[in-house]
Amino acid sequence: MNGARPKRRAAAITTGIALSALILSGCAQSEREEGSDDAGTASEVDGTFVFAASSDPKSLDPAFAFDGESFRVSRQIFEGLVGVKAGSADPEPLLAKSWETSEDALTYTFQLEEGVTFHDGTQFNAEAVCANFDRWYNFTGIQQADSVSYYYGKLFKGFSDSPETATYKSCEATGDSEAVVTLAKPFAGFIAALSLPAFAMQSPAAMEEFSANDVTGTAEAPSLSAYAKENPTGTGPFKFETWEVGNQITLSAYEDYWGEQGQVTDIIFRVIDDPNSRRQSLEAGTIDGYDLVAPADTQVLADAGYKVVAREPFTILYLGMNQKVEELANPLVRQAIAHAIDKQALVDQTLPEGTKIASQFIPDVVNGYSEDVAEYEYDPERAKELLAEAGYPDGFTLDFNYPTGVSRPYMPTPEQVYTNITAQLEEVGITINPQPNKWSPDYQDRIQATEDHGIHLLGWTGDYNDTDNFVGVFFGQEKPEFGFNNPEIFSALEEARQVSNLEEQTPLYEQINEDIAEFVPAIPLAHPAPSLAFSERVDSYPASPVSDEVFNKIELNK
Repeated sequence: MNGARPKRRAAAITTGIALSALILSGCAQSEREEGSDDAGTASEVDGTFVFAASSDPKSLDPAFAFDGESFRVSRQIFEGLVGVKAGSADPEPLLAKSWETSEDALTYTFQLEEGVTFHDGTQFNAEAVCANFDRWYNFTGIQQADSVSYYYGKLFKGFSDSPETATYKSCEATGDSEAVVTLAKPFAGFIAALSLPAFAMQSPAAMEEFSANDVTGTAEAPSLSAYAKENPTGTGPFKFETWEVGNQITLSAYEDYWGEQGQVTDIIFRVIDDPNSRRQSLEAGTIDGYDLVAPADTQVLADAGYKVVAREPFTILYLGMNQKVEELANPLVRQAIAHAIDKQALVDQTLPEGTKIASQFIPDVVNGYSEDVAEYEYDPERAKELLAEAGYPDGFTLDFNYPTGVSRPYMPTPEQVYTNITAQLEEVGITINPQPNKWSPDYQDRIQATEDHGIHLLGWTGDYNDTDNFVGVFFGQEKPEFGFNNPEIFSALEEARQVSNLEEQTPLYEQINEDIAEFVPAIPLAHPAPSLAFSERVDSYPASPVSDEVFNKIELNK
């Protein structure tokens, strides 16, 4: 895993909350005109790039975020020790130009890039690296909640007040450009995990000045600090300017960026939660591009001359089931629901072209994919038989939670998916009680932090190519989303993530995927293939299967 640092890659992603198309029309043109004097090349290229996001970010502090909307912005502002190879899900050097791993897989020695500064002018060095690792490890109280430090908790398993479960142990700056990170136990996915925006390097000085760790409220409704709302400070090609909640976020080029700056000099993330409004804004010329194109729009836009870019599917859409609900605690009911769903019809009617039907919770390109998992074929009569066997011959009423005001890579049109599955479940006698919630913050917090839900729609865009990033995150420990306690699965996942030899690790994950399919804590539905669309002035957009897209690599022609 050693190597010299290649040229910096980049591109973009999307997030959003509703805004009417009328408000959009006047702004973008004037913003472009204001930014045109700062064009990044001598060829009259307009350096202001307007991208439609499907919602506001949850947080501008990536350590306290877990949603794609936050990470799209984070990837422009922040960088981690490890990056992602362009067009893949595999890690490569970034702020760490190389690293070495000890034989026992517990010690990692990172050689750091020199001459790199944070946006506040402070130096990036080994002390800054250790300050970030120690910050995550020392989160306390509400900072440890899934709704706050989701990724650190799920991947590093514990904090300084629970060292017996923690994966991280210590960090030492052994030189200005050398940091040594020691783990308490092996973590095979450690290097790949560091490519996540949640583990990006942030300015220790800015975090202290703006009280980055000052989280108040409750786990269900956390309130973040001034740093997370107004002062994110990284080493990336773009620095933060403003955030008008519900409207837009603006970034500008960091003049002392250590890598290639590219043509884009200013970024405007405009919040437009409705897919039709995003398409209309592109057609009206008020935005340059957007993510999560509605399946029905991809061919229409391509035929009209717009650039449509499809990502390789590295996603999973699933129907979650909360076992704290009496009926869902019965495995026969969960199997019945699985048999009631026609996945092919769901894909054909609601999801993008290129989507694959899912049999398990990882795509087939990920280590541990098993050909022997139990599959619940579409069989409404079998579903009715199982419901009767479970004691519900006349069915029952079930809450169905689904998000509104959002498009996700794994679910561009949530309401359509909800409607499709509802009709299928009602055919077998399950009466649905609709439970819609606005995506941010209501839906995420309700599903992830409370037990107040029934069946629900959620999914995942893989962050890096490692099985633990899918099944480990979902089923590695007890969590409110699924409401079950299965120590056998928990311990099997903990064992597999510590095995660094791929030949030894693969059969462990295959068995885990087979066990999960038997247990049915949720139903894997599909691996959607999300698309982006751009105006004719965009020559090149380096799409990433894990959405690792930084806008300094967008190529423009005017």
